[in-house]
Amino acid sequence: MQLSVNQQTHTLDVEPDMPLLWVLRDELGITGPKFGCGIAQCGACTVHIDGQPVRSCVLPVGSVQGEVTTIDGLGQADRLHIVQQVWIEQQVAQCGYCQPGQIMTAVALLSQNPAPTDADIDASMTNLCRCGTYPRIRAAVHQAAQKIREVQA
Repeated sequence: MQLSVNQQTHTLDVEPDMPLLWVLRDELGITGPKFGCGIAQCGACTVHIDGQPVRSCVLPVGSVQGEVTTIDGLGQADRLHIVQQVWIEQQVAQCGYCQPGQIMTAVALLSQNPAPTDADIDASMTNLCRCGTYPRIRAAVHQAAQKIREVQA
């Protein structure tokens, strides 16, 4: 099968029911998406398919239609995505394990809603963080939204 990940096409010989997360990590060596729960609840495995966030730990690779983007392919070669930059500036991460999924979810939110309220953020950012950095995540989403609006203005 063919799979496009981070703007590169890969030819794979895997079972179609293999979870996308394991294809990314074990077959392609893309380790940004993390395994957390295995039941699509925690969000550590979040990637985008054509810009939409999906939990890759339960998504069979055979059902993937479209471009897969992981945290590894989010920025450009010479710079981080604005959300990644803000995450660092705001010192959001403590242990950092959930942060790739958090960032991918935040990017998807901001692509749909350039000026989210606290309620919008809370409703969209359903990823779990064992360290409880939710207030910093919310602040970072607001700051990233502001920076994105400034760049687009």
